[in-house]
Amino acid sequence: MLGVRTLLMGVLNLTPDSFADGGRYADPAAAVEAALAMVSAGADLIDVGGESTRPGASPLSAADERARVEPVLRSLVPAVSVPVSIDTYKAEVAAAALDLGATIVNDISALEYDSALSTVVAGRGAALVLMHTRGRSSEMYRHAHYDDVAAEVARELDARVTAAVEAGVPREALILDPGLGFAKRAEHSGRLLADLGPVARLGRPLLVGPSRKSFLTRALGARPPAEREWATAAAVTAAVLGGAHIVRVHGVTAMADVVKVADMLRRDAGLDCDGSGETR
Repeated sequence: MLGVRTLLMGVLNLTPDSFADGGRYADPAAAVEAALAMVSAGADLIDVGGESTRPGASPLSAADERARVEPVLRSLVPAVSVPVSIDTYKAEVAAAALDLGATIVNDISALEYDSALSTVVAGRGAALVLMHTRGRSSEMYRHAHYDDVAAEVARELDARVTAAVEAGVPREALILDPGLGFAKRAEHSGRLLADLGPVARLGRPLLVGPSRKSFLTRALGARPPAEREWATAAAVTAAVLGGAHIVRVHGVTAMADVVKVADMLRRDAGLDCDGSGETR
């Protein structure tokens, strides 16, 4: 249940060009095996993605995205006991995934890219993750200008919550993601991770995804994604102490222990989801 402990969302990328693990799970059987291993290691949710949305990525057609995710979902959903999320901003892909048993849509655009997505989510009673970004992947850094990144991200996400509710998605179905690394330079992501309170105080569950992202190299120096796992552990701890209800990670086995300790510290500090001092 959200709030009792921080949940782990395991990332299952089915893309050849993901920044962290591109190409590893192109074979559906290998992808399902990897997801089962994540659940065994402690994942509470599995997030399946068929299109890379890293900064600068080229868009993928809905048909090609469906061709990647549908064979995996068809085998994965019956095989796991945890909820499955589809990481897409396309209504067509979301509809197909929900029809195959996914129950969450993780939309990096917060309903900005495909207006029909709200109808799909509302009609099927799915949960919806609204992530903060500005612009498309190919141009998002042009929009990375902030005076107060935490306040501005919270204000813009609040507007997307209003838009989602007006489009028919129940407020209770919404989860918010501050979008570390999306339309944010490294210093913006660091400041946002250090001050999640404004987003947490919007009153919806908070999902944070710092895993292996390039903003971590601001502290590490040049380091490939596979060598950012210790840095990810620090960022995950900060996310939990800052109010995250869900953390989205690649390395579930290691991060399961990190989250357990971070949850212990949060409880010992008497922190709720917005850091105000009452147990959440």
